[in-house]
Amino acid sequence: MERIGLIGAGRAGTAVGAALAAAGHRLVGVTARSDASRDRAARLLPAVPVLPADEVTARADVVLVAVPDDLIREVAQTLPLTSGQYVVHLSGAHGLSPFEGLAATPVALHPSMTFPGGLVRLDDVMFTATAPDAARPVVEQLVKSLGAQVQWVADEQRARYHAGLVHGANHLTTLVSQAVAVLREAGVADPVATLQPLLAATLDNTLRSGHHALTGPIARGDVDTVAAHLTALQVLRDRTAATYAELARATVEMVVANGRLDAETASRFTEVLDGHRAGVPGQDRTGETPR
Repeated sequence: MERIGLIGAGRAGTAVGAALAAAGHRLVGVTARSDASRDRAARLLPAVPVLPADEVTARADVVLVAVPDDLIREVAQTLPLTSGQYVVHLSGAHGLSPFEGLAATPVALHPSMTFPGGLVRLDDVMFTATAPDAARPVVEQLVKSLGAQVQWVADEQRARYHAGLVHGANHLTTLVSQAVAVLREAGVADPVATLQPLLAATLDNTLRSGHHALTGPIARGDVDTVAAHLTALQVLRDRTAATYAELARATVEMVVANGRLDAETASRFTEVLDGHRAGVPGQDRTGETPR
């Protein structure tokens, strides 16, 4: 088992640190500057001493730099790392460049999980790693000790990898929030209860079956239904109509590519989407701003 030093006591760092400790690794120290960080460390890592960064680093085999993305490079450059150590960050967007020039072996290790601020179960979570070949056994041992999985991605593909996660997860929150607001505007008493079983089934089916899970008006070729939706959404004067229209365009292209929609119907969908100024909130279909 490794000696782990934790630089930063944010939500992700403390959750991963607590999971590593529970798996039998020794957490030799944690840094915590703010009151919130100290409170979080005391709650989730009660047996781990809060120490200055240089002391945490000196005690560790693996130094986990769990700070905001934009600070990883700055913080790592201040640490007294040696060639016998591993320095690891948890960012999805960054690869190994924040650790450039450091003596320690660099590792980018991102868990595909959200961290709300408490203990999080990481078994069966997929960690996506980037590291030199020599570091792979240590990385795999750390991840597998959590009961989790590890996959590898090239350094130059980290931004694309992270974009896929953000588009699927963060933008899902935006989409669902917009849908809840539309249902509320329509007078639905409990939008969340209305959406929950539909969304859960759709997500499950899509993860299992991909584009074959698609149902709804575009898959059926119901052009007039989509036109009616855009007209109804236009009056909301926010970004919902624009979001709907852009996702409808992407859906039409996907269904055409999969052979489920003929060219004539696809052209009619495009005409309907082009006929709405859905991309400009506050404008009517002629492009004029109502007075």
